[in-house]
Amino acid sequence: MSPAGYQKKNSCAGIDWFRILAAVMVIAIHIGPLSNISSDMDYLVTYCAGRVAVPFFLMTTGYFVIAPWKMSRGAETGRVLRFLKKTLLLYGVSIALYLPVNLYAGELPDSVGGLFRMLLFDGTFYHLWYFPAVILGCLLTMAMLRKLSVRTVFILAFVLYLVGVGGDSWFGLVTRIPGAGSLYDMVFTVSSYTRNGVFFAPMFLMLGTLVRENERRAGQKDSICGRTGVLVAELMFGMVLMLGEGYLSCLLNVQRHNSMYLFLIPVMYVLFRLLLKVPGHAPAWSRDVSMLVYVIHPAVLIGLRGIAGAAGLTDLLVENTLIQFVSVTALSFAAAAVIHFLLLRMKHFRRRREAR
Repeated sequence: MSPAGYQKKNSCAGIDWFRILAAVMVIAIHIGPLSNISSDMDYLVTYCAGRVAVPFFLMTTGYFVIAPWKMSRGAETGRVLRFLKKTLLLYGVSIALYLPVNLYAGELPDSVGGLFRMLLFDGTFYHLWYFPAVILGCLLTMAMLRKLSVRTVFILAFVLYLVGVGGDSWFGLVTRIPGAGSLYDMVFTVSSYTRNGVFFAPMFLMLGTLVRENERRAGQKDSICGRTGVLVAELMFGMVLMLGEGYLSCLLNVQRHNSMYLFLIPVMYVLFRLLLKVPGHAPAWSRDVSMLVYVIHPAVLIGLRGIAGAAGLTDLLVENTLIQFVSVTALSFAAAAVIHFLLLRMKHFRRRREAR
């Protein structure tokens, strides 16, 4: 029986299907597939609209992991521990996978402080920052939730996010405030970006938790999700505002990075609620395959560039970013599907051996 206040979710097809799309968005962010067509289009589509990908993954953690733990008053601690252990293991495997690239590029830190910064905030490769961010974000969020209400922690997470936005897309503007420059100087001594487990992750972990909490209070999913047409209109309006914010901050040349926008918050809230309305079931493999794609796609990209250079196809497979994107996406999903199949077979054989 489920703990009090926790209703098990069996059909979240929209969430699981969107995991696949979010993984594709991440690949696009690391390639810029439309850059050969139009730099403005590439920026708006890839680096503004595409920024929903990582917050989406964080919201799923808030919705499926943190919210049940909070509503069960700690009875779901085992679920949280399993999630953290699995994420830590995946982070460790990812570190090992890209260690040869780090060694070849001479990117390993030469100090204990540098190693601490890389492991806890930046990640050992450019996309691996997500794993320490979600782990640290979960620990910080849960520590606050032990003492405070969901809404109070949400407000605190929002304040942290505001600080993060000031060190990201609106950096050049915010640092004109007296004292702000010194604050961010301290932040950037321990983390290369404010897009981390302190300023970024708690906001979307809490957003997912808040959606689940509102569902519980409403008593049923439809009453909190609202009408589909209204949600679609809200999403379109919010996306226009976010694209406008992203374009304006770029036009004013105040960005230090471009992964945190103020209007990303309402966009994610509406998007997640809309995805919860999708009926039916998505294939079970969507969860594991999407995460495998997230982990391995830079390795596929490196391999493709090497093969293209050796075969004299650099102009086609590297310089043409759209073809490169399609190729990396297809190869990444194919490789992830093979890995997923092999892992399932290994689990099956292990269970058969234990049953003897």
